[in-house]
Amino acid sequence: MTTEAKTENELAVDAATEKAKTANATRTGKGTRVRVGQTRGRNPQVISWEAFDESQPDTLPKTLSEFMEITKVSDETAIVQYLIDGYNDAAYTAASDPVAEFVDANCAEDVQKHFRLVVRNYANATVVSIEDAVALIKPGIVKSQKSK
Repeated sequence: MTTEAKTENELAVDAATEKAKTANATRTGKGTRVRVGQTRGRNPQVISWEAFDESQPDTLPKTLSEFMEITKVSDETAIVQYLIDGYNDAAYTAASDPVAEFVDANCAEDVQKHFRLVVRNYANATVVSIEDAVALIKPGIVKSQKSK
């Protein structure tokens, strides 16, 4: 999209994103990175915040003490709330998995994990539905499991 065709808000997001990239380029080691997004609602505003970048595993804390040091949070009540939020989010993600209905519970856990990954990756890479990806991939998985 050309700069002339962008809205004022899109230009603000672009500017904030560039500022975040510059700030993040100076950061090394474990710690948070700057993210950019917009508030929800009818009149979204550009926002920036500190967050852990899960795409860079080396920047993530490995222990509770590292987390507390990086975030400067020492209040146990706040940490427990973070744990609850994270647990609930992970449980929701697992429960709402669109591939779950196609996974054979009789298969080994490792096979189930790889099946989910392959279906998601194939569906995303080829821009097909989850159902179409399953129809293509599942027969091979079933056949390989029968031969074991």
